[in-house]
Amino acid sequence: MEPVFCAADLLLPGPEVDLGRWACLACDQFTSDPAYWQAAEALVGEAPSALRIVLPEVYLEENSTFRIGRIHAAMADYARTVLTRRLHGFVYVERETSGGVRPGLVGAVDLEQYRYTPGAKCLIRPSEHTVTARIPPRLAVRRGAVLETPHILMLLDDPADTVLGPLTSKTPCLPPLYDTVLPLGGGRVRGWAVTEPAQTARLEQAVMALADPAAFAARWPAAAGAPPLCLAVGDGNHSLATAKAYWEELKPSLTPAQQETHPARFCLVEVENVHCPAIRVEAIHRAVFGADAARFAAEFEAWLQAQGALGGGQRFRLVLPDGSQRRLTASDAAHPLAVGTLEAFLAAWLPTHPAARVDYIHGEEAVRALAAQGAVGVLLPPFAKSDLFRGVVLGGVLPKKTFSMGSAREKRYYLECRKISL
Repeated sequence: MEPVFCAADLLLPGPEVDLGRWACLACDQFTSDPAYWQAAEALVGEAPSALRIVLPEVYLEENSTFRIGRIHAAMADYARTVLTRRLHGFVYVERETSGGVRPGLVGAVDLEQYRYTPGAKCLIRPSEHTVTARIPPRLAVRRGAVLETPHILMLLDDPADTVLGPLTSKTPCLPPLYDTVLPLGGGRVRGWAVTEPAQTARLEQAVMALADPAAFAARWPAAAGAPPLCLAVGDGNHSLATAKAYWEELKPSLTPAQQETHPARFCLVEVENVHCPAIRVEAIHRAVFGADAARFAAEFEAWLQAQGALGGGQRFRLVLPDGSQRRLTASDAAHPLAVGTLEAFLAAWLPTHPAARVDYIHGEEAVRALAAQGAVGVLLPPFAKSDLFRGVVLGGVLPKKTFSMGSAREKRYYLECRKISL
C-alpha cells in the first residue's frame, strides 16, 4: 500500500524575507473579529506574506471574487520570486506555545486514502462532522491556485512516540530552515529539514505501522476487526475536505498514470502526536447573533425539558449581553456529549429564527467580548483529549466544531508551501 503520509516537494521563502511578517495565522480563526485581520494587514504592509495567498474566513460572506483573483495572482508571483528555497522531504517543527513545546512533522497526505463522507472507514478520517455547505467557497480559492500552504493539523495515536520521538534529539544534526517569532502573539516556531532518503522512508513506514491491523487492535481492542485508522484531523477539517473535493473534481480529466503523481492528489499538513503533553484540546464555544437573550435561554431550557434532558451532568453557561450568566444542565438523553446536545437544539431552533446566526468561538474571553456586543454566548464544558480518538474509532465523527487544539493564537501559521498545479 502507498504511504498515507509522505515526503513532499516543499517551498520556503528566500533568506531575505522577514518570516515574522511572512507567517500568517490559520484563516479560520477570528472569524467574528475583523480587527485581528486588520492588525495583520497593518503588520505586513508591503512585505511578502502568506496573508496574500489565503482568504481569511472573516471575509467569506462578502463577494470574494476580487480577493480570490488577487490571491491567485500573488501565488503565481511568489512561486517565481519569493519561494526560492526548495527541498524534497519533511520539515520537523517545534512550536512553542503556552502549553509547552509541540513537535510536528510537515509532509503530504494522500487524498486517495481519505474520505469525509459519514461512516467512511479509511486510513485518514475527519474527527468531526464535515458540513459540505462550507466547501464551495473554499473550493473557489483552490480552483486555479498554483500553491497551497497548510494550516491542517493531523493527529497520530502514537503512545510510544515512535514517529516524532526519534527526531527530537536529532535537531543538532538536521539542517535548520527557520526560527522565528510568530506575529500577533503566536509564540515561536523552529523548523528543520528532513531530506535524507533513509530518514524519510523511516518516517513514512513509522506512520503506516500505526495502522497495522494487529497494532491497531492492540491499542483499540473494542474495535478489533474494524478497518484501522492511521490519521485523524485535528484542525482544518474543512480545508482537507476542500482539497479532497478539488482532487475528485480534477481526477476525471487525468489519465490513470497522471492520477498517480499529480500534485493535487496530495495535501500538505502537519502531523502531531495526540499524546504530546503540550497539545491542549479545548471545547469550541458558540456565539449566537440576532437573538433575544432572555428568549433564547428560555427556549433552550424548554427544549431540554421537552427532550427529557433537563438536569444532569452536561453543563452550559449562557453569557448574556448585560454581563450576567445563566446556567443550564442537561443529561445525555439528547446526545452523549454536551456539544451534541447544543447542536441538536440549534438545528431545531435556527430554522424558526431566520434572523439569527451562530459562530464558533475559541476561548471564553472572545465569547464574553462578543456577548458584550449583543451576542448570546454559550460556554461549553471541557472536552477530554482522551475522547478524541475514542470517538472517531468507536463512534465515527464527533459533532461539528466539538474541539479546538489550543487557543486561536496557537493554531498553525502558514509557512511552507507546495505547488498543486503542473
